[in-house]
Amino acid sequence: MNKSAEKPDYIVVGAGSAGCVVAARLSDAGYRVALLEAGGSDKRFWIRVPVGYGKTFFDEKVNWKYLTQPDSGLNGRSSYWPRGKVIGGSSSINAMVYYRGLPHDYDDWASAGNPAWSWNNVQDTFHNIENFLDSRNKTHGSGVLKITDPGRWYHRIRDFYFNAARELKLPHNPNMIDGEGVGDYCITSRDGLRCSAANAFLYPALKNGRIELIQNATAQHILFDDNRATGIEYKKNGHTSRLYAKHEVIICGGAINSPKLLEHSGIGGAQRLSSLGIDVVCDSPHVGENLQDHIAISYFYRSKIPTLNNQLHSSWGKVLAGIRYLLTRKGPLALSVNQCGGFVRSDPSQPVPNMQLYVSPITYSKSPDNKSTTVNPDSYAGFQLCFQPSRPKSRGSIHVDSTDPQDHPIIMPKYLSAEDDVDDIVRGGVLMKQFAQSNALGSIIEEPIDADPSHMSPDELVEDFRNRADTVFHPCGTCRMGMGVESSVVNERMKVHGANGLRVIDASVFPNVTSGNTNGPTIMLAYRSAGFIIEDQQHSNL
Repeated sequence: MNKSAEKPDYIVVGAGSAGCVVAARLSDAGYRVALLEAGGSDKRFWIRVPVGYGKTFFDEKVNWKYLTQPDSGLNGRSSYWPRGKVIGGSSSINAMVYYRGLPHDYDDWASAGNPAWSWNNVQDTFHNIENFLDSRNKTHGSGVLKITDPGRWYHRIRDFYFNAARELKLPHNPNMIDGEGVGDYCITSRDGLRCSAANAFLYPALKNGRIELIQNATAQHILFDDNRATGIEYKKNGHTSRLYAKHEVIICGGAINSPKLLEHSGIGGAQRLSSLGIDVVCDSPHVGENLQDHIAISYFYRSKIPTLNNQLHSSWGKVLAGIRYLLTRKGPLALSVNQCGGFVRSDPSQPVPNMQLYVSPITYSKSPDNKSTTVNPDSYAGFQLCFQPSRPKSRGSIHVDSTDPQDHPIIMPKYLSAEDDVDDIVRGGVLMKQFAQSNALGSIIEEPIDADPSHMSPDELVEDFRNRADTVFHPCGTCRMGMGVESSVVNERMKVHGANGLRVIDASVFPNVTSGNTNGPTIMLAYRSAGFIIEDQQHSNL
């Protein structure tokens, strides 16, 4: 971009999973875009290496490192929420599992007053963004987001797991990018390298010269002329600057930072903002509300057969895996730890799949004080079974508690505050019992490590969950889309109710969390929403 005094057509705040896509699509359509990112470069070895998220999990150089408030649903425990503070956002530090979601997820979005987001309407968008390499090494789709099914490289624990699923009469899903059943998880990688939203969308678009990427620039406030957004005030290197847009300001900060920026800018519940001394631009009481997240628990088992622990626990094993990766781009460093799993009904009475499953051929310890940057495999062979309820009904909140934009917001997940979610914990625990007691997995389980669901009553399953379960890092819903300010924050074209020239595009607008991993749905939403912006601008020029 020619860095003249001319205003960019659009300002996009946040170069994460959504912002990279939005900026790329707008620039490809001929518009000039200023893209602000609070973090810095993603050109780091442990970002490009798929299993490197174990190194970035606590790394404050690329991670916001949020903490929730103590949660009564987790017996007073707080949760650590890593979020990407780097080019590519959380797509640069996540576990890379790619899953579109289930059809009813999007039909529920449509039923909430957003008909443009039904499953029939979003399917083509997924097809447009995907470049899928299947387990037979055949490529499908002409999109730019590289997705790989590396199932044939996965650990043989998967075979025992699949046999156990057959014993339980659970369906098999050979290409786990949507739909019901168990199978190998696909990941956003290709040739042993992570494919983040930055790799797929932003960096190719930078070549057209219409994007000005401003790194290490933290948005402080949205600037308004009456109720029209005109620009952004941001801080970079200790200096505060202002940037103005010709057409619109687009917030892509994610489920935590988008409501935070709106509230600091005067869009939120009027009483809440006034009590903090923030001037109200628009009374929008649902900003920061409707917080949803997936929460899961793992059960650990010593294994009678070798697992990744045997390869990666020792220093020499790590060296050998590193050499193999550098020479071939293969081996355990080229894969995700979450290798297989599924979306299943905990029992036949469920109308739709209500559980997501994970199976990992590794057990490990993490730093309890959130200061370590490593996750170290255990010294013995082990694997883990994990479940999470797919569509939680509990709702929490994220709100600012001061006028200082540098302060982290107050995150209140309110896990398990809905009784239906507690019921799902029991259903999931029973399903884990059935897996562990199957002939297939029973043949390789030496003994459970610590908690053993096979000997727990329903009350004990719930109490164990409250004591040990934690987030799987899928926060969303805090700027939900819907029909009006009385029930939502944005409309189905992502325009903020009560404000002009302002949109929010990221997982915060999800009316409800999709059944699985949220990165794929976020990228799809950003791609489709950018199309709406282009359509609206073309219409305004007529």
